[in-house]
Amino acid sequence: MEVNLSGKVAMVTGGAQGIGRAIALELARNWADLVINDLDRSAAEALAREITTQKRRVLVAIADVADYAAIKRAVSDAMTQFGKIDILVNNAGWDKGIIPFLKTDPTDWQKVIAINLTGVLNCTHTVASEMSQRKSGKIINISSDAGRGGSFGEAVYSSCKSGVIALTKTWAREFARDRIRVNCICPGLVDTPLLAKLKQDELGKKVLDRIEQVMLLGLGKPEDIANAVLFLASEESNHVTGQVLSVSGGLTFQG
Repeated sequence: MEVNLSGKVAMVTGGAQGIGRAIALELARNWADLVINDLDRSAAEALAREITTQKRRVLVAIADVADYAAIKRAVSDAMTQFGKIDILVNNAGWDKGIIPFLKTDPTDWQKVIAINLTGVLNCTHTVASEMSQRKSGKIINISSDAGRGGSFGEAVYSSCKSGVIALTKTWAREFARDRIRVNCICPGLVDTPLLAKLKQDELGKKVLDRIEQVMLLGLGKPEDIANAVLFLASEESNHVTGQVLSVSGGLTFQG
């Protein structure tokens, strides 16, 4: 898919590797300028150098999405450099592993919730406040098919991703008057460093290999998610809001 995002500024959280990296590259390839948010400065700066070879402007924003004050500073820096953010991709996510709920503890829950749910709240609250003043914007939340049907060993992660789906629908209603479109993408299993990490223990590999066997089209690639993001970021999706799109190789079917 080829679209022209020239003049648009996109902020991608967790944008330095895996799915986020593919999203940032695809948006840049279609002429968007980028704000790359991540905690890994080395990876973010390497990606920024790659994107600048495409003659796109890039800001590296090192900030923890779970830290509201840090995200406010990052968005302020983006506003200083670019004057606006047109597209927000809430992609940052994390899970400790495939662990049955009764073997987890509150410390684990708090970190999963902070990154996967609170982070989406922090970034959207900050960026949408600016978008509402301009009466324009696209917010694309990266949830998970785990949020649609649950996932063994990922109770808190799944509940967070379900929460992101609910936020998507609620924000679509609240922000429509300001012409801000809010949509959600639910990946299945995608070939990323996080997936490889989750497969390092015996239970994780067993559970995830079984899920992969159910996926009618097999394991996804980060570029599969990036292509869906590109559509939702483009003007071709201007009449789409409040929608949840599974890009999961047929892992789940939703009516």
